[in-house]
Amino acid sequence: MCLAVGAGYAALLYSAKAPWSRALNYGLAALRFVVVSFLCFLLLSPFVKATTTRTEAPTVVLAVDNSQSISLFTPKPALSQLTAGLPQLAATLRDKGFRVETRTLTKAETAPDSLRFTADRTDLNKMLADSREANADRNLAGVVLVSDGLVNHGQEPQSAEFNFPIFGVALGDTIAKKDLRLTDLAYNRVAFSGNKFPLEAEIGYEGYAGGAATVEVREGGRVLESRRVALQAGQRRLKTTFLLTGPAPGKRRYEVRVVPQAGEFTVLNNTRTAFIEIVKGKLRVLLAGAAPHPDLKALRAAILANNNFDLTLAVAGVGAPLPAGTTFDVAVLHQLPAKGNLGQELLTRVRAARVPVLYVLGAQSDFTAYSQLATGLSVQPRGTQTDEVTPLPNPSFSRFPVEEESRRRFGQYPPAQVPFGELRLSGGAEAALWQQVGRLPTQKPLLVFGSATATPRAATLLAENTWQWRLQEAIAHDDRPEAYDRLIGRTLQLLTQNANKKRLDVYPTQDAFGTQDDVTLGAETYNAVFERIYDQKITLTLTDSARKTRTVTFSNPADGSPLHLGPLAAGTYRYQARATLGGQAQQAAGEILVQNQPLEAQESRADHRLLAQLSRRSGGQLYYPAQLDKLAQDIAARNFKPVISSEEDLKDLINLKWLFFALLALLTAEWATRKYQGGV
Repeated sequence: MCLAVGAGYAALLYSAKAPWSRALNYGLAALRFVVVSFLCFLLLSPFVKATTTRTEAPTVVLAVDNSQSISLFTPKPALSQLTAGLPQLAATLRDKGFRVETRTLTKAETAPDSLRFTADRTDLNKMLADSREANADRNLAGVVLVSDGLVNHGQEPQSAEFNFPIFGVALGDTIAKKDLRLTDLAYNRVAFSGNKFPLEAEIGYEGYAGGAATVEVREGGRVLESRRVALQAGQRRLKTTFLLTGPAPGKRRYEVRVVPQAGEFTVLNNTRTAFIEIVKGKLRVLLAGAAPHPDLKALRAAILANNNFDLTLAVAGVGAPLPAGTTFDVAVLHQLPAKGNLGQELLTRVRAARVPVLYVLGAQSDFTAYSQLATGLSVQPRGTQTDEVTPLPNPSFSRFPVEEESRRRFGQYPPAQVPFGELRLSGGAEAALWQQVGRLPTQKPLLVFGSATATPRAATLLAENTWQWRLQEAIAHDDRPEAYDRLIGRTLQLLTQNANKKRLDVYPTQDAFGTQDDVTLGAETYNAVFERIYDQKITLTLTDSARKTRTVTFSNPADGSPLHLGPLAAGTYRYQARATLGGQAQQAAGEILVQNQPLEAQESRADHRLLAQLSRRSGGQLYYPAQLDKLAQDIAARNFKPVISSEEDLKDLINLKWLFFALLALLTAEWATRKYQGGV
């Protein structure tokens, strides 16, 4: 039909007698026939199919453990073999058609001939997981893991599953070096002034069996206690406990040190530091319930797991009533206030004492009475409906930390019941935990803290049957439900800590930082009635031990993100912060400790069994630096194939620009010819 239209149009236009030759007339008619026919064809919306073929070469990742332990404990000939052979391995694999990338613990991509073994911690699981994620859309053939197998940070890699073969290259030395080291230091982070508290030091030794070592405890350069310990033959480790007396309240730093001896391979691992908060005395906790409930047993166990708490238990209508002279510093009220005024006497006693309270809500709670207590949370349930939720930490809540391990354990908890309805925060209240319903995270509060300046302070846990959380965690983690116990303990400690009466508070986010850590400071600002305010200009002056100063100006955003100072050299830094709040000058001061953390010097004996296990489970094999040529041959022999992919693209013909210009050229040629020959 398009051809008929084109032929008819050309015949109509060129059938009359023309002033040019017959041959030229036929040519012009042909041009018009082609243009009109093609324009008609374009009206039918034709399209063209384009196919693009792409070949993805197999990728091999050289994952190099560039931690300090490699250079400390790997024999020099083996390390030289590796640093010389790794670039050659990469070149050989490329010649065989592989795409090769090199990554380390500290760099996502680097060159194999520019390795520096300076990382102060080893997380092999993260490096392998990052290799997998970075090549999720590529043809990943395998990972060459160059390491000594010593892991001191993150998750153990053998507990993870990897869908690619791992070819281990073993470094380090399986023969232990002659060394004394402080392998662990156990202590409670809080102790009581005037009471004895323990510091338990674990000493590891190689090559000194049958002798003795001197272990000492120092504070501020002063030796508090020193003792000689016998290093028993046939053993590699021993423990010794120091009992110190708590000084005046405040934060204390104690250094435990194994005195170096002649012939030690390194003294970097001879010292560890303990940071202990000295407080006035144990917190007296009242745990009161409206009725017997398994949650009370779980809460009781969590509270007693902390040596800083003394516990009194009272259940309405069960056993003897609470003695009239009982005093307490903080109360945990389980489902109080309750329906039918159950346990009203206990509730009255607690409110009269004006102490901080942790409310635990449940099916027996009187939500109307609770919402009138000015806790910072009001609950309006919809009948007896409940949601089943697990805890989800609120990343914006900075009043106490939640470790990554605790986050992981929270995600494994069985669901607990919470009231379904309208939950409203007010009066400066903050949610420490959100509710996660199945796999769906929400911003409904689960654990709420009222205003830090309220009197008395209050927190609310909306979940019932949390005893299942503690039980599940105890079963899964060798009877150590640490995440649950820490959550309850930190909640009570936060409720009872001294109210912040400073309008400007700037503080380090952790007790001590390593030399490769990003040093961060948190900042809080308050108005004249001690309500939190944000985005205030703060000027901070940082002074090191050589009295060199550095000045930083920043603001405190509403999301609670800290000030990032970046890595700092080892030493003690003092800081002073200034701000003008409501027209009044405010200041805060403190101290930052940055120390060399010799994690990489703690263990000198390489763990080649871990590398062999990873290689065997993933379908790979273990090699040594002298076998890099064989490694290249074995990888090539596996006959990894490139992935060929094709992509089809349908394009409308009318959208091709070159067709427009071709038609325009034809019409222009016709017009110019007619004009030249004297036509219209």
